[in-house]
Amino acid sequence: MSFFSTRGGAAVTASQAILYGLAPDGGLYVPAMFPPISQEKLASLTEMDYCQRASTILRTYLEDFTIPEIDAALAAAYDKAKFDDPAIAPTKKLTADTFVLELFHGPTLAFKDMALQLLPHLTTLSAKKNGEEREVSILVATSGDTGKAALEGFKDVPGTSCTVFYPTDGVSDVQKLQMTTTGGDNTHVIAINGNFDDAQTGVKTLFGSADFAEKVNAQGKVLSSANSINFGRLVPQIVYYFSAYADLLNQGAIALGDEVNFVVPTGNFGNILAAYYARSMGLPVKKLICASNRNNVLTDFFREGVYDTRRVFYKTTSPSMDILISSNLERLLFECADRDGELIATWMKQLKESYSYCIGEQRLEWMNSVFAAGYADDKECAQEIRARFDTYGYLMDTHTAVASRVLREYREKTGDNTVAVIVSTASPYKFAQDVLSAVKGEEAAEGMDAFQCSDALEALSGMPVPQQVRELRSLPVRHKAQCEKDGMAEAVMNAFAGK
Repeated sequence: MSFFSTRGGAAVTASQAILYGLAPDGGLYVPAMFPPISQEKLASLTEMDYCQRASTILRTYLEDFTIPEIDAALAAAYDKAKFDDPAIAPTKKLTADTFVLELFHGPTLAFKDMALQLLPHLTTLSAKKNGEEREVSILVATSGDTGKAALEGFKDVPGTSCTVFYPTDGVSDVQKLQMTTTGGDNTHVIAINGNFDDAQTGVKTLFGSADFAEKVNAQGKVLSSANSINFGRLVPQIVYYFSAYADLLNQGAIALGDEVNFVVPTGNFGNILAAYYARSMGLPVKKLICASNRNNVLTDFFREGVYDTRRVFYKTTSPSMDILISSNLERLLFECADRDGELIATWMKQLKESYSYCIGEQRLEWMNSVFAAGYADDKECAQEIRARFDTYGYLMDTHTAVASRVLREYREKTGDNTVAVIVSTASPYKFAQDVLSAVKGEEAAEGMDAFQCSDALEALSGMPVPQQVRELRSLPVRHKAQCEKDGMAEAVMNAFAGK
């Protein structure tokens, strides 16, 4: 399997795409084709555990990895000691036609663990396969969850380091503590005085800078990415959509071949893009429903065919989705444009220079044949958390609630009651104050910190506070570095120097 840049660059192997993260022309690596999964193979997933399902999917893309290498990496990534549910990514029933795919049972309580527990193993294997002897230095921009998941995944992994940038006031208290208390001799966490888009743009600029690459090389290091711009982050996410379908078959919710809808809370577009890749491989999906918060640039894009970032940036109760520049959309555009790399490069140039681009009516029609989109603001999100808890006793976080609310409105608008899976991306305890306020009213969380709110949620729901949250109370803050958005290169070099 070869991989190409979305902007028309030369082919690389899977291990090279994973090792280097971003293509030299600034594009994102995409597979030469989508390997088909037959109905027979899909049915066989019902008899497998999660690692076996993952191996079945991953080996179709990672052709320069051996099957024993893939299986060993999966066994290490999805060790039962790291996940608090033996199913790894269980699919829970809410109603006869609505299910929740829970992706928050890993060590950092967010869906990013599903990929970032595996990526370090793929990265070190990729370095060996390509004779790379320099330290692989991971640069990450995070809107909350990727940062901690990357830090946890790469912490003390030989031959690597991990540097994370996060927006100073753009993550929850628990998310911030998870990152700044991280141990490991090879981890660096830096607060940026800006928003996530500033952090993400800055990281991509560093990847595209020959001068910065030269300075990094002089340190005996080579840059790589753990953001979802890296195909090694994306490919493990494809797995859990196939796994959820197998779970639905096992529960008797659907028959083999029945179409389902997936509703995905979406910021950087990587999670829902993985669902699109699964669909392209043959997973029976009717609609992919893109759920945004008040930063609804994607909702407008799917309705109008114009991507326009000239808008107010809102800080919301679902901070991991507070994004205006959705990097992974570029991979979908590549398919929409019949893999025309020059056209993608033109659109991305327009986005950089004019802050918008337009794909045209015909391409928009193609998009809408696959995707639907909607958004929910903070008030609607809070209402949804309370409604789901009061009706079903199910406690969901703010991001999952956005998806749940968008599904409800989609069904009311379209009458489409196809079995739907809400993709749950984080534990409610990562956003305990907002979840408690939603269930019991704003006054319930007044004067309480995140840990007190967690205790109150546990008493209310009977759902235990995760150990990962409890231990944050006593862990020392190790990372206190800050920088301006134009000072990221210097901040990275200072981190490398131990300053």
